[in-house]
Amino acid sequence: MRTKWLTGIALFSIVLALALPPIAAADAAADYKAKCQGCHGPGGNPSEGMAKSMGMKPLGSADVQGMSDADLTNVVTNGKGKMKGFKGTLSDAQIKDLVGYIRTLKK
Repeated sequence: MRTKWLTGIALFSIVLALALPPIAAADAAADYKAKCQGCHGPGGNPSEGMAKSMGMKPLGSADVQGMSDADLTNVVTNGKGKMKGFKGTLSDAQIKDLVGYIRTLKK
């Protein structure tokens, strides 16, 4: 009896662990759409006018993708240039997930 109970808990834990990464990715995509897409554009490609006026590079570019996770986290948290930071607006976990989402925009 105890073995069946422990097996059930183990299976539930595995299913839950496998479901969490896609949930986090969906949340990061939603956060990107809500907080970032207005300036950075869909897929991380800002409009030509926005890129020129704000000095932006596509998020999938080698320059952005070459930044360390710590540097990207710092930019999202504290801002850079004309970009405002999201410290206090997004949690550390949301910022970490956004950095992971930015990594999916590689060209």
